[in-house]
Amino acid sequence: MLVLSRKKDQSIMIGDDIEITVLAIEGDQIKLGINAPRSVEIQRKEIFLAIKEENASAASTSVDLLKQLTGTFLSQEDKK
Repeated sequence: MLVLSRKKDQSIMIGDDIEITVLAIEGDQIKLGINAPRSVEIQRKEIFLAIKEENASAASTSVDLLKQLTGTFLSQEDKK
């Protein structure tokens, strides 16, 4: 992990087009401003992890559901 020290109103650049600026420091919280292209997804880490977990859960559910549907369809075809 790269560790940088910045003061209020100072920024860091990520690549050519992502700028993160320290807007305010209040107690143990830091307010950041992020300028990035709209194509770059920006989320708080806890939200990112929750979405990732939900997507993994949905993907595994879909496979199970597809197997159940396929099994139901095949058993109905066998009855014909």
